This record gives sequence, structure tokens and C-alpha cells, in this order.
Amino acid sequence: MILVQFTGLSGSGKTTLAENVRYLLIENGYKAEIVDGDVYRKTICRDLGFSKDDRCENVRRLFHVGRNFIENDTIVLMSVINPYENLRNELRNYEFVRTVFLDCSIENLIKRDPKGLYKKALLPDNDSNKIKNFTGISDVFEIPTKADLILKTDSETVSFSTNKLYEFIIENVSYVNSGTIELKSNL
Repeated sequence: MILVQFTGLSGSGKTTLAENVRYLLIENGYKAEIVDGDVYRKTICRDLGFSKDDRCENVRRLFHVGRNFIENDTIVLMSVINPYENLRNELRNYEFVRTVFLDCSIENLIKRDPKGLYKKALLPDNDSNKIKNFTGISDVFEIPTKADLILKTDSETVSFSTNKLYEFIIENVSYVNSGTIELKSNL
């Protein structure tokens, strides 16, 4: 099986595509689970803030959850911003990990803003409702240099991106399953 680590700014479509692809995978006889950063922030990661160290710890905890599913022959869709290239590369050291970048311009994300987060991130500094350390606005997001798949979610339809991602996963499940995967590590 594989673990797909999504990376992309808030609102780029990570959760939507993960849900759509999970549905297709299950419909076609695969076991698939979503490890969603927003969901796990409320449970096993609720003690973490948004410093670089905490963001990295958040991703590592999600990865550990994902590995448990992998050990049970389940495709994992890890839907989290995952803003740091070094951390993404750390996970890519595992043969079963693939990186999918959801590329969407800041301009389009600000227009979409389904959760109203960009609006709050762009408030004046003295506004008590301002979101500080918001990835892509007031905190760093490093564009992946080694993505296995790039989905242009501001120019592709949801259906097109879903099908492209589904086909990518099926191709990679076949590749990964043809070899032996070592799951033990220091992570």
C-alpha cells in the first residue's frame, strides 16, 4: 500500500480530493483511510501550536497514524498543509510515501476562502481577530521541489483532479506492492 502525503495551502482542495478519491478507492475494492490534519488537531495533536517545531510534530504524529493503516494494507491519504520541504523529504525516505502538491494561487485561495481564514489572516495587525502565523500569508510555505504529482486545483476541475489522483494512486499501489516495504524507522 502507499501513503499519499498531500501538501498545499489552506483551501487548495486537500480534504475534498482525499474524500473523493477515498470514495473511488473503496468503490473499487481498496481499503483507504484519510488522515486529516484538521481532524487530528482536535485529538492527538490538540496540545500543539503553530510554531515550526509544533507543525513538524503534527505531521510526524499524522504519519505514525498513517503507518498503522499501511501495516493493515490500507491506502492512506494524509491531508495536511505540510509546509516544509525538509519534513516532506524526511517522509519520502520511505518507499511507500508519495507526495502530491495541490497547487493553487494565493489570489484564488483568497477568493475561495471557504473557512474565512484568509480574510482573518489579512486583517490589520492590531485587529484581535487576525490569525497570526498563517501559512502562505504570514508564515512560510515551501513549494515542493520533488512532488510525485502536481494538481493545479485552481485551473483543473475537481472531477479532473480526482481522476488524475486516483489513477496516480492505482499506478503507485501496483509499483509499491511489487516490492518489499520496510516500515520500521526512527520517525
